[in-house]
Amino acid sequence: MGRTRTNPAPTAPATAKGRRTHDALIAAGREIIEEHGWAGFTTEAVTQAVGVSYGTFYTYFESKDDLLRKIVQAAAGQMITASLVPDTPDDPYARIVEANRRFLAAKGKAAKVLRMVEHGAYLDDNLRSLLLEVREFYVGRSEEGIRRLQAAGLANPDLDPRLTAIALGGMVEQVAVIIDELREPLDTEKMVDHLSRLWASAIGLRIPGTNAQNPA
Repeated sequence: MGRTRTNPAPTAPATAKGRRTHDALIAAGREIIEEHGWAGFTTEAVTQAVGVSYGTFYTYFESKDDLLRKIVQAAAGQMITASLVPDTPDDPYARIVEANRRFLAAKGKAAKVLRMVEHGAYLDDNLRSLLLEVREFYVGRSEEGIRRLQAAGLANPDLDPRLTAIALGGMVEQVAVIIDELREPLDTEKMVDHLSRLWASAIGLRIPGTNAQNPA
């Protein structure tokens, strides 16, 4: 797990140079995980990739595990930012379509590192907690959206919003796995359209251009 630290506890970088070094270590660690897996992810490999000493590494990170947490947080943050849907359009179905499109694109960019972490999460509670934080962001956001649609009379009021968000979110996550990990040659836009129709039908939201009736 790396050398025993003898220098003071790490602190947040206070200078532009420090921030660049800190971010470079995170980027190098992520690249090593994606290209070489856990076996290649060592403190030595990361420091050599950036061209810094062990001392510099421990200036910014408590341990290799601490760096891993930062890598996951950075990948998740990028994924969340990329998948956020703007306040417009007002059409709730259009928002579902855009949310699914952005999620698949964002998950694809973070797929390698998140998949590695998912495998490790079976044995590591810290990794599992990190993944649950990422998942909770998406579940919570979907749950809130379903509640709003129910309050507006646009979605089935008999559905449990959280359970529905978990189930439908799992559907979209699995499609992302099929695309990114299994590499099934799917037309992404057709898949987005189909996912969105399934999502809307499941909650009773009318799909524009159809005669489907809202059961609420």
